[in-house]
Amino acid sequence: MYLGGLCFITDCKASKLSYEDMTLKVLRSGVRWVQYREKGKSRREVYEEADRLRKLTQDFNAVLIVNDHADIAMCVNAEGVHLGQEDLPLREARKIMGKNRIVGISTHSLEQAIEAEKGGADYIGFGPVFHTITKDAGRPKGVSILREVKKQVNIPVIAIGGINLENIQLVLDAGADAVAVASAILSGEIEGNVNRFMEIIRFFDVHYQP
Repeated sequence: MYLGGLCFITDCKASKLSYEDMTLKVLRSGVRWVQYREKGKSRREVYEEADRLRKLTQDFNAVLIVNDHADIAMCVNAEGVHLGQEDLPLREARKIMGKNRIVGISTHSLEQAIEAEKGGADYIGFGPVFHTITKDAGRPKGVSILREVKKQVNIPVIAIGGINLENIQLVLDAGADAVAVASAILSGEIEGNVNRFMEIIRFFDVHYQP
């Protein structure tokens, strides 16, 4: 499963751009993993928007992950679905998605991370690592728990929550396979932000020896 180090999460609160426009900008900048997250629209609207994003990501040979809705992910031919702890149970989402599509899940503790791996998740999102204003995700977990999660599970771990250009090094040092970012990409000049994230990730991959 290709993560590419940097996973972009759509966020209408962090930018005045449409989901299509912000996604096109990050794709043109080299991001190849887009997670479509939308909590406030009807399921019909979510489907229509996900379908438009699927066409964009296909043009760039990029992965599209749809949050929460396994059925919509299948309908638009997305590569996968991302579940929250309160969404459809992992095993039921797998029945919908099948063996060949991606099922990821948000986790907020070591216990949840271990359970997700046992339940057949392809990857976990772990966080919030730091304080985040993007969503009410609870108390920051910090990098020490992230490091412990990496020791205990064998599936990819995507760190999420308050990650920016100033603290990404701490997250990578803790062993995260990738970082999921919304506001730190969308705040300001998107292309420049993506390039700076990519530079750090590439440098870390080349020079860091765990």
